[in-house]
Amino acid sequence: MKNKFKCGLLLLAGCLFTGTLMANDDNQPKELYWEDMVPKDYVIPPSAIDHNGQMTQTEPDAPLLEELNGQLVKIPGFVVPLEGDADNITEFLLVPYFGACIHVPPPPSNQIVYVKFSEGVPITNLYDAVWVTGILSTDGWKGDIATVGYTLKGQVVTEFEG
Repeated sequence: MKNKFKCGLLLLAGCLFTGTLMANDDNQPKELYWEDMVPKDYVIPPSAIDHNGQMTQTEPDAPLLEELNGQLVKIPGFVVPLEGDADNITEFLLVPYFGACIHVPPPPSNQIVYVKFSEGVPITNLYDAVWVTGILSTDGWKGDIATVGYTLKGQVVTEFEG
């Protein structure tokens, strides 16, 4: 009786462990939101809007989460195009809200992702939010528009439905 009970417990534990492994499929991207990309004790400051035409980035050296480096992730946001042609965009900034870096000052560097697609992707409507999937890196990027904390080697862009 005791042996059957022990075997049953071992079988149950094995099933639970296997189920856990299957649930953490490495091929599925980790869904990240902007608040997931900052340290727990970091408070995202509001954008400072200066009505005299100056757009100064708030915290260009904001802290990053090194544990996100190299992870396959899926992040929602808005596209600020940097490079491409009439059909495809090869490089863009992904930002948490519409108008960031264009109509209002850039958010902190840990709230901007520089995205690069080697082949380019079509972005049909720059006013709509998208999901971007790819490999995230804590290697920054700096351009005329903003200093960026994260870069992403893009794999897929899809329409945001949330």
